[in-house]
Amino acid sequence: MEQFVSKVCALVKSCASIILQADREGMDVDSKSGIANFVTEYDKMVQERLRIGLLSLCPQATFIGEEGAQTAFSAQGEFFIVDPIDGTTNFIKDYHISCISVAYVKDGALTASVIYNPYLNEMYTAIRGKGAFCNEKLISVSRQPLENGIVLFGTSPYNAELSKKSFEMAYDYCQKALDIRRSGAAVWDLCCIASGRAELFFELQLSPWDYAAGTLLVREAGGIVTTVDGGEITLDKPCSILARNM
Repeated sequence: MEQFVSKVCALVKSCASIILQADREGMDVDSKSGIANFVTEYDKMVQERLRIGLLSLCPQATFIGEEGAQTAFSAQGEFFIVDPIDGTTNFIKDYHISCISVAYVKDGALTASVIYNPYLNEMYTAIRGKGAFCNEKLISVSRQPLENGIVLFGTSPYNAELSKKSFEMAYDYCQKALDIRRSGAAVWDLCCIASGRAELFFELQLSPWDYAAGTLLVREAGGIVTTVDGGEITLDKPCSILARNM
């Protein structure tokens, strides 16, 4: 599995040039369903390179990517769950908080993950039962209580009815923690929880490609990931996410 993850890392890193060398003046941007839900030609280019490369490494697997027609997830077999650019709006605005995210799932269990932030050159990896790493260095969640911590949150921008509740929850958490942050990329927020940069992250609705890889990373770093109400996360449909250090 270590060799497999190393090959996935190389593939993911090869996609960084597509992101870093994007032509912003001539960028083709399309809208999807929901508010501020965009896809660019670069999302599609990264996803296609990942699809070809990942399936060459594991031909028997099924590929599920954010862009294009969705393939149904099953608790049997092998799956890649991929977000080619998590933080597309950030990418469009050249905000420099976007990641490539790949989760490998076997028989319903998150088994390996690779997340790459090309702007910081930070490669996060996790293998089930073997810990979480950033640039090959072991990472762990913070040991600080919430009152000494930072809370990260997402506003579920594609679901306007959840926005007000999101900000109300963020305000409540702000009263209990040092401060709050909003990055615009869920998988990056999960990386920050796993590496001890923040103590809690929540978002009221995300799709599996937003959190699959990050969930394994946080858990392998010693953290906890559930739905906001404490239930099990799902990989076959969207759900809420609450990731915390303790």
